Amino acid sequence: MEKKDRIYSLPTWRMTKWLVKPGRNVPADIQVALLGGLFGSLPIFFGGIINTLMVAALITFRRPEPPFLLWLALETLVCASRIVVLISARRAALAGKPTHTDLYVVLALCWALSVGYGTFISLLSGDWIAATLACLSAASMVGGICVRNFGAPRLSAAMVALSIGPCALGALFTHESILWLVLVQVPLYMTSMSMASYRLNDMLVSTMLARRENELHARQDSLTGLLNRHGLFGALDTAVRNAGHGHAEYAVLYLDLDGFKAVNDPYGHAAGDTLLTQVSARLVALKPADAVAARIGGDEFVLLAGRLSEAEARELGERIIASVSLPYDLDQDKPVSIGGSVGIALIPRHGADRASVLHAADQALYLAKSAGKSRTAMAQP
Repeated sequence: MEKKDRIYSLPTWRMTKWLVKPGRNVPADIQVALLGGLFGSLPIFFGGIINTLMVAALITFRRPEPPFLLWLALETLVCASRIVVLISARRAALAGKPTHTDLYVVLALCWALSVGYGTFISLLSGDWIAATLACLSAASMVGGICVRNFGAPRLSAAMVALSIGPCALGALFTHESILWLVLVQVPLYMTSMSMASYRLNDMLVSTMLARRENELHARQDSLTGLLNRHGLFGALDTAVRNAGHGHAEYAVLYLDLDGFKAVNDPYGHAAGDTLLTQVSARLVALKPADAVAARIGGDEFVLLAGRLSEAEARELGERIIASVSLPYDLDQDKPVSIGGSVGIALIPRHGADRASVLHAADQALYLAKSAGKSRTAMAQP
């Protein structure tokens, strides 16, 4: 069974949108991909929750006083809420529903604030065992925060400040002047970890952009900007799967130019390339909004369109031939003209897989050329 990707919805509140924004000029699809990291890394997520709950429980057992009882209650409530929202969001993401991202981000901040509150009251208590345990726990959480949330460096920096910042604030209220060193150490630690999150984010965004660019080049024809053979194969595989699930038929229109060699040979390859780019522009102008166009050979093109009846596919093929047959301005003495033949195959009627449907369209193209060229032909059943 094909694994379905989880798509998490972007936040809608002004504050949460600002917190998860990865940086300038980051495309929306990469922002969505980075957002998924906030809901992933489950071992780190549950490890952090277990750690902070255990520390809060142990210190509260040691000092069952109102501030610590409040801390344990707050920690329990926030952690339970985070788990519920996380599970709900992961299920909603699979179903294509809203994932309550705003609430999830706010709960992350509340959790960091709860950790910071625990360190603050532990330092104020004068119980150095409790203070040491709480501060060590908060410091260890910073690493997990940065690793898990560097897709949103602003959120990571805010969580670091809320969780470890109160250590410095608490040190001011102690009677141990030696602890004032924390006033220097903690800001430096917060700054360095936040900077690390930003660097990791920049590296990840750059890697994702490079990967997307490579994938685009792997699927795109360098001359025309249309899909190449590899890109068409991916689109055909998707169409075959959708058609197999009972969706509407897809039409595959296989176009081969008539007379291209008579232009390319006397006028040169540069003129031939110009003609091919103009043909591709005409195909793009004619294709339905949800269709894809590909160049799979020297002068061979394929248009893949969904929700077309046989009559509509034939009509589209005729319009393609009429458009391709119009004159081309190639900066020569006079405009040049070519023709085109189109073979049509329908998915799944003429093929239940990529190879068979392309073969059917190719055979239909052969019929169109055999019948005199500059015409369409439908694949045989």
